[in-house]
Amino acid sequence: MTKMLAFTRSIRRSVYYTLTIATTLMAIALVSKPFLTHPLTLLEFILLLLFGILIFGVSLSFWSAVIGFLTIVVGGDRCKITRLCALDQHATDAFPSQLRIALVMPICNEEPHRVFAGLSATYQSLRETPYSDAFEVFVLSDTRDPALRLAEEQAWYQMRQNFNASDRIFYRNRLKNSGRKSGNIAEFCQRWGGRYDYLIMLDADSLMAGDTLIKLVKIMAKRPKIAILQTAPLAVNQQSLFGRIMQFSTSFYGLIYSAGAAFWQLAESNYWGHNAIIRTRAFAAHGSLPHLPGTEPLGGEILSHDFVEAALLREAGWEIWLAYDLTGSYEEIPPNLIDYAKRDRRWCQGNLQHMWLLGAKHFSLISRLHFLMGIMAYLASPLWLLFLMITGFEAYHYGLLLPTYFIGDNPLPVWPISYSLELMALLLVTLGMLFIPKILSLLLLLGQPKKMTQYGGYLPATLSLLLECIFSTLIAPTLMIERTRFVFAILAKRSIGWPTQERVGHRLRLAEASKAHGNQTLLGVVAAWVVYLYLPNFFWWFFPVIMGLVVSIPLSIILSSNYWGTLAKKARLFLTPEETQPSRLLTLFKKYYHRD
Repeated sequence: MTKMLAFTRSIRRSVYYTLTIATTLMAIALVSKPFLTHPLTLLEFILLLLFGILIFGVSLSFWSAVIGFLTIVVGGDRCKITRLCALDQHATDAFPSQLRIALVMPICNEEPHRVFAGLSATYQSLRETPYSDAFEVFVLSDTRDPALRLAEEQAWYQMRQNFNASDRIFYRNRLKNSGRKSGNIAEFCQRWGGRYDYLIMLDADSLMAGDTLIKLVKIMAKRPKIAILQTAPLAVNQQSLFGRIMQFSTSFYGLIYSAGAAFWQLAESNYWGHNAIIRTRAFAAHGSLPHLPGTEPLGGEILSHDFVEAALLREAGWEIWLAYDLTGSYEEIPPNLIDYAKRDRRWCQGNLQHMWLLGAKHFSLISRLHFLMGIMAYLASPLWLLFLMITGFEAYHYGLLLPTYFIGDNPLPVWPISYSLELMALLLVTLGMLFIPKILSLLLLLGQPKKMTQYGGYLPATLSLLLECIFSTLIAPTLMIERTRFVFAILAKRSIGWPTQERVGHRLRLAEASKAHGNQTLLGVVAAWVVYLYLPNFFWWFFPVIMGLVVSIPLSIILSSNYWGTLAKKARLFLTPEETQPSRLLTLFKKYYHRD
């Protein structure tokens, strides 16, 4: 089995890498052909280099989605972990006896009522299975605020009373917060890890169904080589327009991306830090994090610990799988664009730290690729901005030297006949790689009438997809500028640490939105003026980026609104199956969360 899996992995990755590299080279060839009539200038070389780096990242994501789509269409991956372990959605395999499993939730300055409502829903769902006696619950608090600590203890005590489980639900507040979340987990493993076969890692906003937890344990017991089994959590519970759009997109598009990633990664998948089960012995032996050279923000303690822990376990010979087809795993996302950007700021610092590890010894190619993809999720923004600036400068420069190829009111350039086909093909390739995965997700659901009904029906779901494309296009320039600012702040050695994520939304006031997006709006106005004045024929080509920045303040306010989110729901827009047919777990969460 192991040799067969290794051979399959080699074939799959060869195909995936070949498709990605071939697409990248083709795109570079198309964009570089007009430059071959003369020696490359330094700016042209930089332009081509930037384009190659950026299109490679787009190609990685695109082919992963296409492979995921094809995998689902042909009936599923024969090497997915649930199939290898002969486990399906209705598995009745015997539960291994004498196992001990810890449900572990590290928290820091979270809202106690929300934390324990979610944990209560998960535990109640678990108690509705025949195997809840194998589980014990730990809330590991790093909260320093005395009032919050008291509220946490009160909520913990109440949960113990509600379930009559004082011997199964535990709470601990550390005296010293060394190592943040990873240090919290490490201390738990040192003190109590030897008691448990597995840890199930939860975030403060995690929800996991009891049946899902049991299936995870069964897979781990059937395949002793697995160190981490990661689920693909869906976003739920947000009512703002922003939250609902994001929930729709992760639900509607997420499956093909996760299926594609599982297809080529197989037993060398990644770990996202929560909604996963961990083999305690393996994690304790090989999951200790190194201390990076220098000081924060790029040195010192590792913030994005999950990628590194996964890499260390892979290099020690353990398997890490993504069980993308297991349902009943949920999380929450930030309720508005500002809080979404704040979360990105934390992740940006953590991911950029991984630059130290790209050249470190003993890491395999797949581990380095995981690090690189995480880094490029943030470095891509300043690179795209630089690419746009150089493109505009080159257009202005050649406009002074060469004839104008814009005729009349035609917004499209009339290029020399020898280049027109190549440039049009390049445009289609780039747009295709960005939007084809979304179309494939729609096609996948067109053949599933029952599933499509859960998204509101054919027409509402299609309209939701189109509107999501518009909204994502408009907010993309804002996120590009924000991430660029984050990267330069981190490179300038300005650290923000790891502050608590905002999970409860509110409609943004004009002052809040103006403070957050005022500079972006000003940049958009200035960019519009400069492009219109010096590159009038290119104005409509830059229009999507400019418009996204100019409308960032009102757009952010509208997206933060529960009112607009409710109107969209009434119009059957951005619906998800988790709303139209909520699971028992989500119903339980509402019961506990709204209890007086």
